[in-house]
Amino acid sequence: MSSRRRLIARISGARMEQRNETTVVEFVLEGFHVAQHLGKVLFAVHLLVYLASVVGNTLIIAITWTDPHLQTPMYFFLRSFSFSEGCFISTVIPKLLSIFLFRDRVIHFASCITQAFFFLFLGSTIFFHMAVMSLDRYLAICKPLHYPAIMNPRVCFLLIFFSYVLSFLLMTAVILKLSCLSFCGSNVIPHFFCDLGSLLHLSCSDTKSLERMAFGVALVVLCTSIITSVFAYINILFSVMHLPSARERQKAFSTCSSHLIVLSLMYGSCVFIYVKPRQTSRLESNRAAALVNTVVTPLLNPVIYTLRNKQVHQALRNALSRVNLQK
Repeated sequence: MSSRRRLIARISGARMEQRNETTVVEFVLEGFHVAQHLGKVLFAVHLLVYLASVVGNTLIIAITWTDPHLQTPMYFFLRSFSFSEGCFISTVIPKLLSIFLFRDRVIHFASCITQAFFFLFLGSTIFFHMAVMSLDRYLAICKPLHYPAIMNPRVCFLLIFFSYVLSFLLMTAVILKLSCLSFCGSNVIPHFFCDLGSLLHLSCSDTKSLERMAFGVALVVLCTSIITSVFAYINILFSVMHLPSARERQKAFSTCSSHLIVLSLMYGSCVFIYVKPRQTSRLESNRAAALVNTVVTPLLNPVIYTLRNKQVHQALRNALSRVNLQK
């Protein structure tokens, strides 16, 4: 009889706990505290940055697509990279602009999970693109005689294709596991977008296995890209140092300098954010680093690649000349 009473008490307690537990159906993005006083100013600044980034990346795609002198593997990879960058910044900035202008901090659960997926998917795709671009520069400088045969159009397409496919598979596994977590406590995300670490911090489920999985995926993506880039540029450095003339060395370095600047910006911020066993730690510092990664870097990439590239300069001049002639 006593065991029956204990069973009834346990069932009623579980029912009471279920009634007290409210499932989260939407989240509130905390954003930035200064947005309460400088919302319109921040909206204007981020809107200009967003438009400049989208226009810059679109311009790179258009120029490298239409100019016959830029139909090389290097610019094919740069075109795909610019497309990914434009999509990447579009996963975060529109909602951030809405927060600044309308103070619309609410985001539905499904929209939040979708934003997290595309942010991680496109971010990892960009890193694989960086690895491919490093490999391309290595073959062009260190293996110039074999370069046209190795980097043929089919190989270029497959490298980009597998960058997207591998990123999709890795991030789908992470997001599917994330979507199965329970969110029943606070719904305030201490970030300006649906960051993985912030969502894990809010979950009332056991997140240890997902944290280990996310840490492993981050290591695979970042280490694959970093190791490939380091290998490529160490070999490039040795090859360039053995070139006979200073002019040839300067020309070889100039083709790689833009890529190295972009690599430094991206790797620095992303290693700081994601390569740590616990994704829930250092949320405040992550927000500042994520701002560099999601806003500053996509803006600087078109500037870096166009200002330091004479072929792109010439292609732009040719395009403007054609427009003037048509007028």
